[in-house]
Amino acid sequence: MLLLQIDWGLLAEKLVLIGAIITASLVIAMYATYGERKVAAILQDRKGPNRAGPFGIFQPLADGGKLFFKEEIIPNTSNKTLFILGPCLAMLTAMMTSAVIPWGNQIHFKLFGIDRVINLQIADINIGMLYVFGVVSTGVYGIMIGGWASNNKFSLMAAMRGASQVISYELAMGLSFIALLMLTGSLSMKTIVDQQMSGGVWNIFYQPLGFLIFLICAFAECNRAPFDLSEAENELNFGYHQEYSSMKLGFYLFAEYINMFISSVIMATLYFGGYDMPFVNEANLSVNVAAVIGIVALLGKSFIFIFIFMWVRWTLPRFRYDQLMNLGWKSLIPLALINMFITGAVILWRQG
Repeated sequence: MLLLQIDWGLLAEKLVLIGAIITASLVIAMYATYGERKVAAILQDRKGPNRAGPFGIFQPLADGGKLFFKEEIIPNTSNKTLFILGPCLAMLTAMMTSAVIPWGNQIHFKLFGIDRVINLQIADINIGMLYVFGVVSTGVYGIMIGGWASNNKFSLMAAMRGASQVISYELAMGLSFIALLMLTGSLSMKTIVDQQMSGGVWNIFYQPLGFLIFLICAFAECNRAPFDLSEAENELNFGYHQEYSSMKLGFYLFAEYINMFISSVIMATLYFGGYDMPFVNEANLSVNVAAVIGIVALLGKSFIFIFIFMWVRWTLPRFRYDQLMNLGWKSLIPLALINMFITGAVILWRQG
């Protein structure tokens, strides 16, 4: 009886949407490596990848093939089960975050004479951002397990750095989001986008300080320079994935770029209207055309953030570890608390 009650059409839609999002995330992460090398080359006045295909566009395929065909090495003294589980967990948590992101508005089409309406969001849950914070918090276990299972002191030290860094900056990130929550009154990412579309004003204009704190914390959450202390090769001899090779190393590298892409999408959703595009709603376009423009708008905003991630990496030097922790505990958390109190005061003043 339970099988008969399943909406097989809805199930098929969700599976296709999941497959499309995962595929797109992997392709974007793959070409983000190419983009990063090109951005680094521009900033350093050189050409970058230019041999594999026109303008080097096949370089990610060459790098992926190289990782696939490298020798699989598992140290004899490592915990083999956890050694394999670490990169798998990092990759899994990186992909899970995309489940609650609204990638666009509805798409209407007719299949076998039946009108179908597809929501471009895998799950619109009313605690969407809470889910994001929960999954992101779990992602640090991939780093910790990999560093500990390697049975390498440098890897373990790097994993401990990564864990303490994520915990420290998640507090400031959560506090900066609380101020936004006070304004929107919802944890649903779809509702936050709808409010920005209906109000005609993006949240960045209400929460500029909150956005700046969220952006800095996103750098730390993604282990991106200048916050890449868990991969400080000049101090820790390569970092938490020192003992990894082949696609197990590839999973860690891919997880970093997927996290960077998803973080960019989340910031675009929370503070820059998500798939909202100015003047599109007033243009009287068809539903499907407006949805496609919304997807392009969201990806365009995300690519701008990805460029900022890369620009900062190749511009600023790496922090010392004490500077990293001082920034999180002594600067960002107090600023996030001040921003939260100011937001609360403004809301009460408006209500009065």
